[in-house]
Amino acid sequence: MNFIGQTGRKVVADIIVPKFSRFICSRSFFGDDIDNGFIQIEDSLRGIHKLDFDLTSLEETNDVESASSFKDEDDDNKSRLGRNFSARNRFCDTAQINAEKVLQILQQDGPGFNTKSSLDELQLRVSGLLVRRVLLGLLRTINGANKNRCAKLGYKFFIWSGQQENYKHTTSSYHLLMKIFSESEELKAMWRLVDEMTEKGLPTTARTFNILICTCGEAGLARKVVERFIKSKSFNYRPFRNSFNAILHSLLAVRQYKLIEWVYQQMLGEGYCPNILTYNILMCTKFRLGKLDQFHRLLDEMGRDGFSPDFHTYNILLHVLGKGDKPLAALNLLNHMKEVGIDPNVLHFTTLIDGLSRAGNLDACELSKAQLIFDDMIVKGCLPNVFTYNSMIRGFCMAGKYEEASCMLKEMERRGCNPNFLVYSTLVGNLRNAGKLMEAHEVIRHMVEKGKYFHLLSKLKGYRRC
Repeated sequence: MNFIGQTGRKVVADIIVPKFSRFICSRSFFGDDIDNGFIQIEDSLRGIHKLDFDLTSLEETNDVESASSFKDEDDDNKSRLGRNFSARNRFCDTAQINAEKVLQILQQDGPGFNTKSSLDELQLRVSGLLVRRVLLGLLRTINGANKNRCAKLGYKFFIWSGQQENYKHTTSSYHLLMKIFSESEELKAMWRLVDEMTEKGLPTTARTFNILICTCGEAGLARKVVERFIKSKSFNYRPFRNSFNAILHSLLAVRQYKLIEWVYQQMLGEGYCPNILTYNILMCTKFRLGKLDQFHRLLDEMGRDGFSPDFHTYNILLHVLGKGDKPLAALNLLNHMKEVGIDPNVLHFTTLIDGLSRAGNLDACELSKAQLIFDDMIVKGCLPNVFTYNSMIRGFCMAGKYEEASCMLKEMERRGCNPNFLVYSTLVGNLRNAGKLMEAHEVIRHMVEKGKYFHLLSKLKGYRRC
């Protein structure tokens, strides 16, 4: 069952490595389109441990449960459960009402207004949920004009709430204020918060690193952040296997590919061994950097270390082979997945179709293969998504089959898959480039009649409002 070791080694040797060796020295394999089509794969890999700052669900459950001290010891008692749910709803409603009161007071902050006294007069029972709702309220209102004020108000409320009886700030509340400082471009203040967390014995986590790297990466300070977390003794890197994997995962999110290579070398130097997540991140990195010779060496190394490819590994390989104009090898790999017990899903099919459609020289044979893959996934009950349809539409357009591309748009609507703006833009752009202006205008008219994306019409090249 090992893809690279034992019988699997032969599959890699026969299917993948020979194909790579033919275009290792040719940068034209990647073309100018290397960034396109691979984003969906990296998004899938990043989704293994979601660390993005979710404004609607960030640890709210924990805040509610800890603040209201609910215990579900009698889950079989429906009446008690009903009372508990009712109490939780009341608690959440009260927190929201109180948060709105706090935000109203904070907005009055200024010369001659005592914000602290006004907050004290509310006589609130401060909880984690209340703090969260207030900080999120400020975070949602940040813009270029008020960012400094929002940072000031967030910090003022943070200090006041931390002084209230029976309440202590958690790592979660620090993260929220860090995010406010991040959006307000208050980098020094954000770093002081991290120092304060450490001084108070709170763990810095993978989410802490994620917020810092997303902010400092843009400011050219990514290396400083990485070095600090590598050396940190209080870095709680769970759910990752080790601190290096947590760091690599976040660096992938901000596309710090060269820094990923450096971190990997530090990881090996510290005696840590890579796992499948490490290898997947590294393969994404090597592909992005155009280092295909190192890419297939990683595959071989992965097999020697006893790791079998997972869902994400196959996805990466399918894209590389499809993008490399190797449809037969990609199809063989797809079949091999089934042999080792991994059923391809919509993402694998879409990746392969997308790679074929982006190869740059799609001929009738390759288009036929893409169509067969598309039809096969439907037969297997694997319904195409909007990205699959967009790839097929692009492929038809590249092959000059504009009528089929337009029919594909109608088919996806008939199957209940609503086109997004990218689909309309792909079809309209290709029709215009082919001189089919009437057909392009008809697609736009159809989009507008459905009430879709009217505010984005100006982004469609050549469009003029009447």
